[in-house]
Amino acid sequence: MTSTVEAFFDPRSNSFSYVVSDPHSGCCAIIDPVLDYDPAAGRIFHACVNRLIAHVYEHELSVQWVLDTHVHADHLSAAVVVQQTLGGRLATGAEITTVQATFAELFNLGDEFPRDGSQFDRLFADGDSFQVGGLPARAIHTPGHTPGCVSYLIGDAVFVGDALLLPDHGTARCDFPGGDARTLFASARKLFELPDRTRLFVGHDYQASGGDAVHCETTIGAQRRHNLHVREGVCEEQFVRLRAARDADLSLPVLMVPAIQTNIRAGHLPTAGNLDGDYLPPPKALR
Repeated sequence: MTSTVEAFFDPRSNSFSYVVSDPHSGCCAIIDPVLDYDPAAGRIFHACVNRLIAHVYEHELSVQWVLDTHVHADHLSAAVVVQQTLGGRLATGAEITTVQATFAELFNLGDEFPRDGSQFDRLFADGDSFQVGGLPARAIHTPGHTPGCVSYLIGDAVFVGDALLLPDHGTARCDFPGGDARTLFASARKLFELPDRTRLFVGHDYQASGGDAVHCETTIGAQRRHNLHVREGVCEEQFVRLRAARDADLSLPVLMVPAIQTNIRAGHLPTAGNLDGDYLPPPKALR
């Protein structure tokens, strides 16, 4: 069944958010909404998420789900803003509990921070099915970038977060706590089992081609044949060596500290008026 997909691009983090709707019922899911945060000014604003919200109102859609593909390190999640404005159930992958436990220790959050995923309304295990209106949907556990990464197959489209980037970009980094290149290789192969014609929507466009236009959509077939890092013919050992070499030269995302502390809480800010909380771990601890 064909889903209707509208993409919203955030140039600050090179991130895509999506509104995925059933054209027959008008029911929709929101995937990876972005909350704007200016670290220099210490200011939150809603430019990105307001465009998404305006689209939902304009097309008279009914939000059933607000879905995060993983705990993002490069931007804050606007999931709570979307839910408070439009409704819907907050959901992510069941392995969010692993990510919460890891970062609760790194950020010294103490026993009062729940590590059971209870900040979300639904935790999807691998293969769990759900509906977006009349569209069948399924959660696919695709770890490697983080232990909790999940892709969502909704109708004829799969939303992979950071598991796969555009074919000429390759794959996401695997050097954050709990990341693992071998696991990501297996996740890519798992996605490649979907039909070639399946539309695939990525979480980022870093514009590796150098052009001004951004792109969010490819197909499983294009990824399987042309992905820079994990296409057919690339073995696991080659991929692991490639990822290790690339990850060694990457800097930490600018917003990693406030983003992680917010996103492990499903988008709830960690402390009123202080996104960085009371504890900033040394950058080395985050890798």
